Amino acid sequence: MRIVHVDLGSKSYDIEIERGLLSHVGGKIKTLLPKAEKIAIITDSHVGPLYASLLQASLEKEAVAVTVLTFPAGEESKNLQTLGYLYDGLAEAGLTRSDAVVALGGGVTGDMGGLAAATFLRGIAFVQIPTSLLATVDSSVGGKVAIDLPSGKNLVGAFYQPKAVFIDPDLLKTLPARYLHDGLAEVIKYGCIIDKELFMRLEKIQNDAELLAHADEIIETCCNIKARIVEHDEFDTGERMLLNFGHTLGHAVEKTFRFDKYSHGEGVGIGMVLLTRRSEKLGLTESGTADRIAALLQRFRLPAAVDMQQEDFLQAIALDKKKRGSRLTLILLKKIGESFLQRVEFSELTQYLP
Repeated sequence: MRIVHVDLGSKSYDIEIERGLLSHVGGKIKTLLPKAEKIAIITDSHVGPLYASLLQASLEKEAVAVTVLTFPAGEESKNLQTLGYLYDGLAEAGLTRSDAVVALGGGVTGDMGGLAAATFLRGIAFVQIPTSLLATVDSSVGGKVAIDLPSGKNLVGAFYQPKAVFIDPDLLKTLPARYLHDGLAEVIKYGCIIDKELFMRLEKIQNDAELLAHADEIIETCCNIKARIVEHDEFDTGERMLLNFGHTLGHAVEKTFRFDKYSHGEGVGIGMVLLTRRSEKLGLTESGTADRIAALLQRFRLPAAVDMQQEDFLQAIALDKKKRGSRLTLILLKKIGESFLQRVEFSELTQYLP
């Protein structure tokens, strides 16, 4: 077992990484939350049929009453309507403030389950069991939970830390290749912004079998990076913003194509490459960096370009939640493994756009 501790004072928690963990995680959750008599598993229509019954059985062995709430899989479900469905389900199950929510799934499920837990009865306990590579290395850690509005991504949300994150790398074996690669884009991001050695290790991986064989150590590395950053900047006002590398342009790609054509990781990968090509031309980034990122993305069949005009990016970014007044903070690279924050007036943003 690998354990990463997130030190946030009274909100501290552990990330446990262990193959085969799902079958006996019920005992760990009951030990963590001994007063919980009822637990709602929140999952989606892809993950639920695969793993919800195993998790439910593990919890019921601990004399916990379990309700499973399943919503349609996909980013398009990350909205107010689905959140309302979850609230109704939690109320009908009779959950009280001593009970808990367990989010079983990828990034969308973690966001939905986390926001429901943060706001139902003004806050109940919340545990993450991520099942996608993207969720294990990024979205399940750090307590950012949100839903989308028609005007933009993640515009309604909260900072709400889980009580624990339990990661079973064996669950990644059932991921469709596209979504394994989707998560890899976030792993590449960590290498780009802070860990050159991680990036170089990824360059040596030739196929999905090798990637899955090294999943434990990759997940631990990424969780350690994010944990240390979150400890320094829980509320995303400084250093934590480095984790948004590729996301401003990536979210614009997702939104422009109505969250249908490109997944989150695909958008982030495109955003990393396009922004780095511009920062190279501005003399801010070591020459050849964008090509190196693009080559690694393309090895795992991730896109590195998109058919969008500059005006498309501007319109999509106008409501980006990272704006502060008329300014936006972009995350740029000096070179692989070294990043910095660049505050830009929105009126000057065009020089950073393709």
